[in-house]
Amino acid sequence: MKTIKHFIAVALVAILFTSCYTEAIVEVDPYVEVNNGPTLNQVLTDYEIWYVDIDASSGNIVVPFLQKAFTVSFRGGNIFANNNLSGLGYNGAGFGIDVGNYDTFGFELDAYHDLDGDYTFDVRQLSGNEIELYHPSTGARYILVGYQRNTFDYDLVFYNNIHYFLQEFEAWEKIYTSQEGEINPFDNENYLQFLPAGVSGNFRSSEDGNGTPVNNIYWDYNGIYDVDDVPGDFYQKTLTLDYNFPDNEFFDLTVIDDETIELYQVTTGTTYQFRGRGYIEFRTSEDGKSKTLPKLRKKTSEIKKEIEALKAKKAKALK
Repeated sequence: MKTIKHFIAVALVAILFTSCYTEAIVEVDPYVEVNNGPTLNQVLTDYEIWYVDIDASSGNIVVPFLQKAFTVSFRGGNIFANNNLSGLGYNGAGFGIDVGNYDTFGFELDAYHDLDGDYTFDVRQLSGNEIELYHPSTGARYILVGYQRNTFDYDLVFYNNIHYFLQEFEAWEKIYTSQEGEINPFDNENYLQFLPAGVSGNFRSSEDGNGTPVNNIYWDYNGIYDVDDVPGDFYQKTLTLDYNFPDNEFFDLTVIDDETIELYQVTTGTTYQFRGRGYIEFRTSEDGKSKTLPKLRKKTSEIKKEIEALKAKKAKALK
């Protein structure tokens, strides 16, 4: 009798729990990424230097403070940037100059640039040391590659973008001409100026005397300049100046220091040295001299296209 009563009690409890059971369905939002890995702030600060890979970035509308930077760094809520090649590796102990602040929320980066304004990015980690910054408002995508300062090849960045280094001074003044070499028309050129590709060219030259104030220099000639690699030696470059007396001038280009270049004229064997005057610190496209000489980085392929277009235009005009 006890056994039967015990069986009935167990059956009633089972029925009771079964009747009270309701299946719970948990809906997962497909747009919420479950991430048990490092936070965005940890990802950003794991590397001291983030190289802005312009050639791998995309978008028709640019984000100014990223488009002008060679590197950016995220340190304790502050954003640092190397916008100039002159001083690269030394300015700000390698980090560059302080340009703003940042916050992170999940994998969203809020950047507050001191001069260019506020920008919000969705951040995606592509690999261990590579991230993508996507700016939804413009559709711009920037690829950043992370390095530590002691392993970052500042020289490689410098020589890979040397055409921008030439544009970081209002003028280059000749300070030395070797005794060796044949007498030639370039001996008379005392100033050079390198610019972004424009309507008539991207460099100017002057025969004005040494010591002339930069603002008073009379530019005798407008032409086209181009910098090319030397096969087998990435750190050696050639410079071509498109002159009309009678042909182009070809030089081996060597950087002596952050404000001095050396040009070895291949055809005559003459060596020249030029020193930069009127350093242009790039901070924003609306800032002083940067407004008249803007430096927004372009893909290498775009620069080559612009130069080829200038050459084609000039060749057509000379026919």
